[in-house]
Amino acid sequence: MTPEVKAFFDEATNTVSYVVIEPQGRACAIVDSVLDYDPAAGRTETGSADQIIAFVKDRDLKVDWILESHVHADHLSAAPYLQQELGGKIGIGQNITVVQDTFGKVFNEGTEFQRDGSQFDALFTEGDSFHIGQMRGDVLHTPGHTPACLTYVIGDAAFVGDTLFMPDFGTARCDFPGGSSATLYNSIQKILSLPDDTRIFVGHDYKAPGRDDYAWETTVGEQKALNIHIGQGKSIEDFVEMRDARDATLGMPRLILPSLQVNMRAGQMPEPDEQGDVFLKVPINKI
Repeated sequence: MTPEVKAFFDEATNTVSYVVIEPQGRACAIVDSVLDYDPAAGRTETGSADQIIAFVKDRDLKVDWILESHVHADHLSAAPYLQQELGGKIGIGQNITVVQDTFGKVFNEGTEFQRDGSQFDALFTEGDSFHIGQMRGDVLHTPGHTPACLTYVIGDAAFVGDTLFMPDFGTARCDFPGGSSATLYNSIQKILSLPDDTRIFVGHDYKAPGRDDYAWETTVGEQKALNIHIGQGKSIEDFVEMRDARDATLGMPRLILPSLQVNMRAGQMPEPDEQGDVFLKVPINKI
């Protein structure tokens, strides 16, 4: 099957969210949504998610799934808000429990924070499948950027999250807790083993030097031939050396602290205090 894919680009976080629609049907899935967040004011807005809601309602679509490719470190997920407005089940990789355990300790969440993935409606593992109406989706476990990263293969389209970027920008960083450049290399080989004409939809675009426009769709064949980090059969040794050296120069994402606290809860905020106020933590010298 060839699903229709509608992209929504959030320039503030360079994130691409997708609505994936079954052919000749009304069912759809939403992949990697964004909740707008102003870190200086500590305020959230729903403008990005509202664009998706308006599109879904205008097309009279039925949301079956709200999918997360991983626990994002650069934007907050709007999954609960979308679920409230549109329905659908929230899914992520089974290794979310590893991420929850790691960052539950970093943020000193205590025993009241559940580390079993129960905040999500479905936890996927390698080889699982799901349906969007009559269209089947298959799950690839593609860790390396984080332990819980998934690629969703839906018809002829693969939604790779932060595993791969556009060929002229390369691949994801691997220096977050639980990341591994060698693991990412092997995960990418799994993606590149898909048919060459498989459409790849990336989770971010940063407009590589020399390119004027943002882009988010490529193919397996293009990645194999042109990806500046992994293309043309680059060896695992060369990739690991390049990736580790590059990661050592990178600063932390601007929204990593709020993003991790919210996204490991399936997009929910931490529990409010007795006055009903919500707080996010800033651990010092922990990330």
